[in-house]
Amino acid sequence: MLNCVTHNYSEFNDTGDYFANSFTKLFKVFLINLRETGNSEKAHFPYELSMLETIFDLEEIRKSLVYSSWNFAGHSTGGMLGIIYAIYFSNSLNHNIIVGAAARDYATFSKNCIYNRAHPQFNNMQELIERLKSNELSNEERKALLIERTKLSLHKPERYYDYFNLPISKKMSEIRLNYFNREYQIYDVTKKLALISCPTLIICGKHDVQCPIEYSEEMAEGIEKSKLVILNESNHYPFLEEKELFFKEVNQFIKKTLV
Repeated sequence: MLNCVTHNYSEFNDTGDYFANSFTKLFKVFLINLRETGNSEKAHFPYELSMLETIFDLEEIRKSLVYSSWNFAGHSTGGMLGIIYAIYFSNSLNHNIIVGAAARDYATFSKNCIYNRAHPQFNNMQELIERLKSNELSNEERKALLIERTKLSLHKPERYYDYFNLPISKKMSEIRLNYFNREYQIYDVTKKLALISCPTLIICGKHDVQCPIEYSEEMAEGIEKSKLVILNESNHYPFLEEKELFFKEVNQFIKKTLV
């Protein structure tokens, strides 16, 4: 089986990706760099960076590979892409795996989100983000700040080096991130969730501070052929924090929906 994995503004390289690695024992995985990332096509017009236009690009990639359908898996903003993909092209998806995501703005109204001013770690996260914008940081300083930022999204931050133990490195596309930050302000596809007809597995860490659990519950309520799995010892990275259980749930879901 074939599995498409991507993220809205990550730039992948030949070192791979932790999330994509979660599926290599089950699928042939296509890890896709979107417009303006890696060696992919540039955006000729601003709208080509939108989430909807990105889905049109993914459909063209699928067709160019001569596959009638494939699976999709997305984490965080990659999961947001997966939701939009399934709304418009459910017939192209055998399965849709959405991890730590949301069908609408997850920060403005949720005090459980670390990007909401009411969250106790909001100021800490914002300080790290601002410091990372500096061009005067050494590689070592930047790496240390990135680690501290990631730890804020782990249920057991002391286990960071147990989870992130491979020589994987990736960048963020500034132009895609900037476009997303604007598009996100009006992002809300909750009323269209009922249009999704493909089998959908929704996984969320119970302690997710980026896309809090209530947004996964909302998606599960709105998608008829969905299964919601809550991993109790995870934050935003359940595929690393509870790696074996995550794999078990995905494997069972695929087998059950193939019957």
